[in-house]
Parts: sequence; C-alpha cells; structure tokens
Amino acid sequence: MQGLSGRVALVTGAGRGIGRAICQAYGTAGAKVAAVARSTDELESIVGDIREAGGTAEAFTADLSDPAVPETLLASVNESLGPVEVLVNNAGVGSSSDPKPLVEFDDEFWRLTLEVNLNAPYRLTKLALPAMIAAGWGRVITVASINSRVGSLHGAAYAASKHGVLGLMRTAAQETASLGVTVNCICPGPVRTLMNDKRIEYDAERLGRGLDDHESGLTPIGGRLEPEDIAPMAVYLASDAGRMVTGQAYNICGGINMA
Repeated sequence: MQGLSGRVALVTGAGRGIGRAICQAYGTAGAKVAAVARSTDELESIVGDIREAGGTAEAFTADLSDPAVPETLLASVNESLGPVEVLVNNAGVGSSSDPKPLVEFDDEFWRLTLEVNLNAPYRLTKLALPAMIAAGWGRVITVASINSRVGSLHGAAYAASKHGVLGLMRTAAQETASLGVTVNCICPGPVRTLMNDKRIEYDAERLGRGLDDHESGLTPIGGRLEPEDIAPMAVYLASDAGRMVTGQAYNICGGINMA
C-alpha cells in the first residue's frame, strides 16, 4: 500500500486487539510506529514483533484517562520519531467493564469512559493537527464503533462517547479538508477482543443463551470479527490511496448495519 513508508504513525490502545493488529499492519507497510498503551509488557511484545520483521517501532506507556498525558505523549513521540503524521485513536473503555441500566449507571464509570473514548481523541487530534497542517499532509483515523450509530443496552457511556467521537471527527474533517489532512472513523461490530469477550458473556447470560449459540448469531455473516479484519481499512485510510476520503465512517460489522 502506497504512502506509509517512513510515515510516523501513533496508535493508541496498541497492546492488544485492534490496536495491535493496526500496529502490525503499519509496520509491515513501512511506517514508523509509535505504539501507545498502559501495559509495558504488551507494548514490548508488539514493538518486538515489528522490529523482528525489519520495521521501526517505539513503545510509549501512557494512561489516556489522565488529561495531562496527551501533551507529554505527543512531545515524546515527536522527539523520538518525529512529528505524528498518522494518528489512530483506538484506545477505549467498553461497556462490558460495568454494564448497568441508565438509572443505575455509575457516575465515575461514565466519567472514565468519556475521558478515554472522547476527550483523549479530542486532545490528541487537537495537538497533532498543527504539524499535519503545516506539512500539508496528515491522517486522523478513529476507531469508533457500530454503537456510534445505534444505542448499547446497559452501555450508555459507551454509546454516548462513540456517538460523540463520530461528530467530533466529522467536524475536524470539515475544518481540514482543504489543508491536506483527512479525518475518518472506522466503526467495527463485535470484534474478538478481551473487552468484547466480557460483553458477549454478559449479554449471553442476560438473554439466557449458551455462549457459543449467542456468539454465532452476532452478525448476519456469522460470529465475530477478528482484529485483523479492521487493519486493512486503517492502512488504506492512512495511505496516499485514501487521499480523497474524509469525513467518513466505515462500518466493518459483518452486516449488522447495512444502511
């Protein structure tokens, strides 16, 4: 895929799941990968894999629930690899961590979810855009969710944050379309990750279904997506081939939402 060789790509939530798959794909495509997550061990694993394959990657341990972290993170990446040219906002808190009806919802969990899922992408995008605009080239890709379009039963904070980030990114796309920067979202359906495992277990128990039967019917195609199903779109949107695509939200959902 053209356009990633030598590009500095910052990926949050890089330790596992979708973020790890995107890091791997970017490394293969020639990007210099800044892998960001809370777990040092997981970061060392993905960075090691990229380097072993001949790519360039650096690990940056960071907790994006802290509002002060994005500024120091961008400064560290800039010093180590150069200005961020591709920003992937992937880190997230899922509803599975504490699913409850709205009337019983935990206020602190609401705050945490919006801090990581909405405020962190806002801060990181705001901080990364000036260098992209100055260079006349940049890509912002946010891993949103199919719940950017529909509600999430017992997951008010997750749905609200994902609806919010979609609006944020569409606004950023409008503001930067003539400046060489594209801003897009990817909206996955249920993906086989640790976070989604918990949600699948919760819904299966809530509905009185066997776990295997519940999972098999999650999408019209059947079953769940794999993290590697998301990575090709992230590569395309980051590449020169995607230069005319901005302000879009692409469902990769196994046919859940065909609108």
